Amino acid sequence: MASPILATEAHWADAGFLNEIVKHLWPNINAGACAMIKQIAEPMFGTMLPAPLNSLFFQKIDLGAVPLVFSNIDVHKIENGIKLDLDVDWQGQCDIELNGGSLIPKIGVEHVKLSGRLSILLCPLTNVIPLIGAAQVAFINRPSLTLVYTDAANIANISALDSGIRNIVLSIISSMAVLPNRFFVKLDPTTDWFRAYQHPEGILRLTVESAQNLGEESKSRNFLKKLVHDVPDCFAKVKAGGVEWKTNTVKNNRHPEWNQTQDFLISDEDQVIEVDVQDDDTLSDDDVGVAGVSVKTLMATEARRLELDLVHKGEKTGGQVTVRGQWLQLVPEWTAPAEVPQGEIVGLVTVLVARVLGIEGRRQDLKPAVSVTWGTNKFQTGVPSDSPGVDLQNPSYDVVYRVPITAGMTLSGSSPIRFALLNAGQETAAVDVSLDEVLAAPGLSLESEFAFSGSSTKVRAGIYVRGTRTAQ
Repeated sequence: MASPILATEAHWADAGFLNEIVKHLWPNINAGACAMIKQIAEPMFGTMLPAPLNSLFFQKIDLGAVPLVFSNIDVHKIENGIKLDLDVDWQGQCDIELNGGSLIPKIGVEHVKLSGRLSILLCPLTNVIPLIGAAQVAFINRPSLTLVYTDAANIANISALDSGIRNIVLSIISSMAVLPNRFFVKLDPTTDWFRAYQHPEGILRLTVESAQNLGEESKSRNFLKKLVHDVPDCFAKVKAGGVEWKTNTVKNNRHPEWNQTQDFLISDEDQVIEVDVQDDDTLSDDDVGVAGVSVKTLMATEARRLELDLVHKGEKTGGQVTVRGQWLQLVPEWTAPAEVPQGEIVGLVTVLVARVLGIEGRRQDLKPAVSVTWGTNKFQTGVPSDSPGVDLQNPSYDVVYRVPITAGMTLSGSSPIRFALLNAGQETAAVDVSLDEVLAAPGLSLESEFAFSGSSTKVRAGIYVRGTRTAQ
């Protein structure tokens, strides 16, 4: 049975031309990426690494002469744009040196191996050169990353250091460019964020049914636990669509049954559902095995149900985990559903903040941001940098905030969506937008320039409501 997820016909393209372009641009990419890595990563060392590693800083950073290589390009036509999916592989010959002062020796990184699958959205399409309004780049799933250190044998606790640094790098990549996050670049400065934004494809309702054959021979179980606790107390941790969730723990059972369900917003049908089965422990959870499957593969099965082999450290354990899925389309319709289990997603409210227009005041005094509040949900944009080419009186943000509507939530007559203009963290003006206005708008989509109370300043924003429909 074909996948119920809407997809257009794909066309394969040769990656040679793209690799040739990247090869010539690599010196520029190297310089820009090094500056960005230093700026973003160094503050994270101080908060994410234990002492004394939290004192690390980059003494030298050079990504080398070996460029990224792309392959397996898959081209799709999407609404008002083009979608390119492609594999990326980088076998970087780097010269990176980390210094931590007198407390720890200098740490060198000589090789970086990065691989994953990218999704590039080119939209909206226009009739004006350059014909494409913007590019949005994201890894469909979290990429794999390996670091090779110089003199690794002389570095105490190299495994903890490696894990910490890799987690920081992957956290940076994930926050910027792993779905549902996309790295957004305007190719035409007049591009409207409303036309460029791509809504999620739908909702996966995933049930983790059970696991089988979680035997004591599993390589994940340490010797002490074999002696004192032969039968595992297992739960399943699921990652999908940028969200992490876990089941309850079933005690003393090699064949646990959970039958628990969670909803996940999905941006691309190739996103992977990762199910990590762990043995609950008061000191540290013991890995039993991990399984993964793409949304497309699960939903293409006749019963939308699969038994997945559990793998630990690259080898099958002999255990399996069984999952079942249901696909829900997001549609521009809204009727409050009746008798839906508590916690299930029945719709989605999306807020796009494009820009603010006409902020008053001297440039040197402006540190503008926008906060968005709906009920208990609150979000805040960043503050644009005061740099050449940035208009602090008319700043662009181009950000998205999403709030799932769960069973029991009321839209009509609910609290309004509040936009507040901030300067250096202090609220200076605000405007409330009723969701009833959105529900009355064509296609449940309200896009406007909302004027802040008592001010000529406006925020250009879009608010969208989507309901769900079970795919057949």
